[in-house]
Amino acid sequence: MVLIIAEKPSLARNIVAGIGMMKKTGNYYEGNGYIVTWAFGHLFSLCDIEDYTGPTSNGRWSMENLPCFPQSFNFKLRKGEDGREDEGVKKQFELISALCNREDVDAIVNAGDADREGEIIIRLCVSHALKSDKKLLRLWLPDQTPETVAQALLEMKEEKEYDNLANEGFARTYIDWLYGVNLTRFATLKTGMLLRVGRVIVPIVKAIYDRDMAIRNFVPDIYYAPYSKEVTGGEEIELTSKKKFEKTQLTKAQELCQLYNKAGAVVTDKKSKKDTLSPGKLFSLSKLQNVLGKKLKMSMDESLKIIQGLYEKGYLTYPRTNSEYLATAEKDKISKIIKNISNMGYPVVMKDKKTIFDDSKIESHSALTPTYKIPKKSDLTDDELKVYQTVFRRFVAVFCSEECVAQKTEIHIKVGEYEEFVLKGTVIIEQGWTKYDDYTGKDKVLPPLNIGDAVNINFVPKEKETSPPKHYTIETLNQYLKNPFREEKASASEKADEDDAEDYKAMFEGLELGTEATRTGIIDNAIKSKYIQLKKDVYTILPDGEYLIESLTYMGISMDKYKTSVLGQALKKVFRNTMTVEESVSVAVDEISSVFVKKELPPETDNDNGFYGEYIGKCPLCSGDVLKGRYGYGCMGYKDGCKFRINGIICKRVISVSNAKMLLEKGKSSEIQGFVSKAGKQFNARLRLVDGKIEFNF
Repeated sequence: MVLIIAEKPSLARNIVAGIGMMKKTGNYYEGNGYIVTWAFGHLFSLCDIEDYTGPTSNGRWSMENLPCFPQSFNFKLRKGEDGREDEGVKKQFELISALCNREDVDAIVNAGDADREGEIIIRLCVSHALKSDKKLLRLWLPDQTPETVAQALLEMKEEKEYDNLANEGFARTYIDWLYGVNLTRFATLKTGMLLRVGRVIVPIVKAIYDRDMAIRNFVPDIYYAPYSKEVTGGEEIELTSKKKFEKTQLTKAQELCQLYNKAGAVVTDKKSKKDTLSPGKLFSLSKLQNVLGKKLKMSMDESLKIIQGLYEKGYLTYPRTNSEYLATAEKDKISKIIKNISNMGYPVVMKDKKTIFDDSKIESHSALTPTYKIPKKSDLTDDELKVYQTVFRRFVAVFCSEECVAQKTEIHIKVGEYEEFVLKGTVIIEQGWTKYDDYTGKDKVLPPLNIGDAVNINFVPKEKETSPPKHYTIETLNQYLKNPFREEKASASEKADEDDAEDYKAMFEGLELGTEATRTGIIDNAIKSKYIQLKKDVYTILPDGEYLIESLTYMGISMDKYKTSVLGQALKKVFRNTMTVEESVSVAVDEISSVFVKKELPPETDNDNGFYGEYIGKCPLCSGDVLKGRYGYGCMGYKDGCKFRINGIICKRVISVSNAKMLLEKGKSSEIQGFVSKAGKQFNARLRLVDGKIEFNF
């Protein structure tokens, strides 16, 4: 007998449909030489710090057992949200264990989702359950249709061929645990507020924080640009000069406008040609989420749930893909899908093009496409139908036999010898694929001008204002996370034919922040933690998010894109077998260790603000205890009306515990270095206590 362990019940049912003629007994199916059972996603989780170190003296989080770097990582059965044993998880694992060790079972199949997380979910179940050696196989499913399942069962490989993927999955799990438990506890003990610190969540929140701070602190500047808007040939012709003048240079701008008007304008060149417009590429997960966020205002979490559901119903291929291309080995499968869609009346043909089939731009999974299984409208909810049609129409557009033909016109207008202006217009003549998928270009009708024609102009200085950066949207944040080291591009939909080699290189090297499989969940956690919010399709920072990023900065914990990408690159090296799991973990250990190294600095430069609840000294007003609080140092006598406190940050400078204690003991601090004035200038000064108030003493 062959035992197949699926990642979840829905996948098990689809595997059973591919095998056929199986009988259900409790939580497993049997028949035709197969047994099929399932996990509930993760049945195992990594042990807690206390499982390695024992409980702390006060039974709560403490610096006693931090940092924690286990020699080897141990797993235990996942507990419920209340921290108690989960009876459902325990019962299902006992069933899996019994089935693995049945005498008539001679082969066990890992049918986790086709990614690194799915790989280790089933491996953990089997490694904890199996008591003797048995043949281990891997079932790899690009989609969940019965036909694909039946074919994949005939093509199963030994599980060891996926060891590199499993190693990457374990390395990612260990590294994220090290960051999460060590730095979350450390930051929480420092601030007295639960701060979720993770390898990916922090740089994502920081990106939104940095953008929002740039918007908040933006000071618009006025400038002038020569501008003309006059009618020629019955059409208004708008010309805006690229030359800019500062707000103090209005006279110079006026003088240039006079020169332009005196010189006159004439058409020096005109190009007009018919051209074919290419459709957008097939969808990766994030590119599909971009479109759904922009058009339907769907959050990434909402759209992923719908896409995942369509995959589990067999209507879409595996969703967590970072590629917009198909593998050359899939041409026969794609031909069958095209034939099926063609029979429905759509004008689609097989196209063997590099813009569609390109193995060099596929890491594990091809682009998202429909399967041969076409749903009826009645089979889907309204939102499912909208998502499915978005994928379906893009597929039809890519393989459409009808070309989209457009008239492209470019007119060059020269103003004397001073400046040349270029007007561009595109008008669609034959719709082609645009009947099925959106065309995002902007049609602009140009006036009937020819070479040598004079153009009416009247240039005047137009006052303009510099614009602040724009908030991140679902689309622009996804673009940033896929390649955080590339300058922000224009809308992806407007750059469909742009060379994307740089972005794929960044993804395959591990430079991206998060992955297609994890990014949605991490962003959703940031929203649930109230660090960021999503309204329509726009992300903004929230007060708790500001507190998170600023607190980590003051603690000296750097979790920027550079640090995260180093770890991402290490994980890719594990996948390519050029680095061991242990070596990748050591990279994280070294980085985390540096946070816990006590830096002995003189009071002048010290920025250690201690731990929440730490005793600082006696209050100068009421003699009560002054303790370290969330935002500074405060007197416990506040309950009786005492208002004494020392701000934790003064003029953008952290006030260290050593200086706070000195203030209480001696009435003045050391000469603290690095205060920043409102004008942005640094200065040094002592703090002193005068009648219970803090003053600068220069």
